[in-house]
Amino acid sequence: PLSEPFYEVSFRAGNRNLFEGGIDLSGPLSEDGRLLYRLNALYRSEDYHRDFDVPIERFFIAPVISWAITENTDLTVSLEYDNSRRPADFGGLPAIGDRIAEVPFNRITGEPGDEATNETLRIGTEFEHRFSDNWRIRNTFSYYRFDPTFTANVTAFVFNEPNGDFVRAYIKNRQLSQATALQTNVVGEFSTGSIEHTLLAGVDLSWRRFESFRLIDLTPQPIFNIFNPVYGTPQPTSFSDPLPRVGGSYTEFYGIYVQDQIQLAENLHLLAGLRYDIVAGSTATTASRDTAFSPRLGVVYQPIEPLSLYASYSRSFAPNGGTTATGEFLEPERGQQFEVGARAELLGGRLVANLALFDITKQNVATADPNPLNVGASVAAGEQRSRGIELDVIGEILPGWNVVANYAYTDATITESNDNVNPEGNLLFGVPEHNANLWTTYEIQEGDLAGLGFGLGVNYVGDRFGDNANSFVLEDYFLTNAAIFYERNDWNFALNIRNLFNVQYIDSSEGSRLIENRPGEGFTIIGSVSVEF
Repeated sequence: PLSEPFYEVSFRAGNRNLFEGGIDLSGPLSEDGRLLYRLNALYRSEDYHRDFDVPIERFFIAPVISWAITENTDLTVSLEYDNSRRPADFGGLPAIGDRIAEVPFNRITGEPGDEATNETLRIGTEFEHRFSDNWRIRNTFSYYRFDPTFTANVTAFVFNEPNGDFVRAYIKNRQLSQATALQTNVVGEFSTGSIEHTLLAGVDLSWRRFESFRLIDLTPQPIFNIFNPVYGTPQPTSFSDPLPRVGGSYTEFYGIYVQDQIQLAENLHLLAGLRYDIVAGSTATTASRDTAFSPRLGVVYQPIEPLSLYASYSRSFAPNGGTTATGEFLEPERGQQFEVGARAELLGGRLVANLALFDITKQNVATADPNPLNVGASVAAGEQRSRGIELDVIGEILPGWNVVANYAYTDATITESNDNVNPEGNLLFGVPEHNANLWTTYEIQEGDLAGLGFGLGVNYVGDRFGDNANSFVLEDYFLTNAAIFYERNDWNFALNIRNLFNVQYIDSSEGSRLIENRPGEGFTIIGSVSVEF
């Protein structure tokens, strides 16, 4: 929330019948300015970018109120509500041989009436009290509820891969997640001789409940051919609400942590932290309890003021919230990370460059169950290692000329395997070795055209495997994006173009030959206007 009145109305329109209206309102609610508010809301409607032009609708609203209870005590209360409806396109495109099937990328393997709805609710509070200039206590509370439902024809298994014949199953699925979290910590700044400390210590508690409801109709359907699709399979008449509950889990999380950020000298900083976690979970048939100590260490050294050199080591512990198809918990995900890097401020601080070398190892990584009928179930992928280099450059080269650029080289490998689905030595699906992005804009600074700007950008993603078996490849792609914008007084106008040359590409994959190999959006043009008053 802002202390001064602020009002903005925005509108966007584009191809595929995009229409979006939004508001952003803020200001004081009381004469003394101690009670402030902010309200964001939008409604969006557009046609889906693949077959049938089925509409997508979304409504979002997020009010926030902050209260300066005293000079040293603040409370913020926030709410977010999001409701969306879209095609339940879970089929993606299948692989045939070692590539995605050679069909138009806008083709779907489901039915025009397949639909997915998502409803999300978040409620949160943030409280802070400052005992002095150096010591304060903070508390946050949050409640999260995510309720997705879909009714769809899902590719069940390949009937004749070379000919493109598939058997589909009709599934209606609902997965309800609810989580409550509470965190309290104390932050203090003090000195021991010439050494300065920033101490952080706290506890966090959270509770998560997950429930799965599902109906599957395995009545034989007509063969569906990806090369010559015939649509019109009716929804089973036996599908009705409420859906039967097929599984669920309840998990409790308890954590305690302490961290000290130490300034040994003006140009030398150390960080040391330790966290202890307890996680207990249960389903109708199983129970589990796990504990872990997770340390973190870091150092930053500035040989000269514009250059910072750093190194860090940390261990992680992340409970796997999902379960197997038989209802059993996966072992928690554990990881280790090493990183060294450098950060340089160039051109008098206008341009910042970051270079990092990293090595990350994770055990028991949850991946989607490759069986399409086990919707929402997971399997553990043994041990994975990702290591590589990242380079980022961001800032202003000349007055009005800005640039954002990054490049990453990543070697992501399965180093230990628990099954035949994730063979040891194979590369992780969906992770390209090479990934590069560039976006640059120039805004005219003077004269009658001041405020007029232009932008141009490119994205490159290299070849990736589509599954951990490395049985097929998602080919590399190169996208071009552009923009024209104009800012004058309180008005903002923009014309944004994504995928200027309408390149066909696979944007993401879930590691299956049959489903979830998702084509990205084609040529997209969006015009927007907003006004502040």
